[in-house]
Amino acid sequence: MTDTAIEEILSGFKIQGTVSTARPFGSGHINDTYRVITSTGSNYLLQKINHFVFKDVRGLMNNIVNVTRHLKEKLKAIPGADPEKEVLTLVENNDGGYFITEAGNYWRVFLFLNNTKSYDQVLTEKQAFEGGKAFGRFQALLADMDTGLVVDTIPNFHNIEYRLANLDKAIAEDSAHRLNKVSPEIEFINLRRVEMDDVLQLGRAGLIPERIIHNDTKFNNVLLDEHDHAQCVIDLDTVMPGYVAYDFGDAVRTIINNAPEDEPEIELIRLNVPLFTAYVKGYLKQMAKFLTETEVNSLINGALLLPYMQGVRFLTDYLNGDIYFKIHSPWHNLQRAKAQFQLVKKLEDAKETLNNIILKTWQHEIQ
Repeated sequence: MTDTAIEEILSGFKIQGTVSTARPFGSGHINDTYRVITSTGSNYLLQKINHFVFKDVRGLMNNIVNVTRHLKEKLKAIPGADPEKEVLTLVENNDGGYFITEAGNYWRVFLFLNNTKSYDQVLTEKQAFEGGKAFGRFQALLADMDTGLVVDTIPNFHNIEYRLANLDKAIAEDSAHRLNKVSPEIEFINLRRVEMDDVLQLGRAGLIPERIIHNDTKFNNVLLDEHDHAQCVIDLDTVMPGYVAYDFGDAVRTIINNAPEDEPEIELIRLNVPLFTAYVKGYLKQMAKFLTETEVNSLINGALLLPYMQGVRFLTDYLNGDIYFKIHSPWHNLQRAKAQFQLVKKLEDAKETLNNIILKTWQHEIQ
């Protein structure tokens, strides 16, 4: 986009100055993002919302408004906290709302948080601890927020029954004629269907509470300050009601695996238990006193569920002819699925050890 086009969009928002520079920013795959510096030296993030992924843009933006407002109010009561640095700030449009439409597209603006950074991969125990602390604090601050104040921006996002139903449909249709290549993967999935429904069944039975969670707990959704301390959780588009095991499992899926998500040599996939332990310590330092014992016991199930579910999604897309995820080869989605299922196997082998780490850490924090 040209600076002129960006300036025209920004003219609909209450920003200071005129556009001096505007450059693409970040590594996100969903929304187009630009860092904008104005004539007054003010820094902003301009974002085009992907309304093909997020159908209810108004609901999504109301979620972000309600969640950021709640977070800031909570932080104001905490000595030493800085709500303006620790929470994203939306910039109002000229009509007092928080997004505008231009040529059929939806745009929003955030204040840019200076002197922050993010990492795509967790390399150190300190980083893992800070990631756990960030997402734990995020959940803790939202623990008393009414879940009725947020809507589902992507319905059934972590609903394993929905994901398995999509897989079953893909198997029945076999539209890309690939079913004969995936018998081992389908057998792997079928053997675990019942146990992977545990978290959802606990929720339906009212044994674990539905909370407001992030739903996309990749490490690069945590901004760190210049000292590598967690400062702010970002990418709030998927903040929805859900179960804490989902956020925990999604974070563990990316942190504990020492290989890429699509590792072709599955024997290279191993668990990094020290990083897992550090994440657990950071997370439970913030969340231990808010969690019920049943929720704590469900965390290990979340750690197994999320890579299983991601593998189901990759395999479904492979059977459908690669229509959702971007691929680099015709077998990329199958390769991804195989890698996720290998990770599940490794987690199953280490389940007792990993669960003991969770339980011992929780007991330490609640004493």
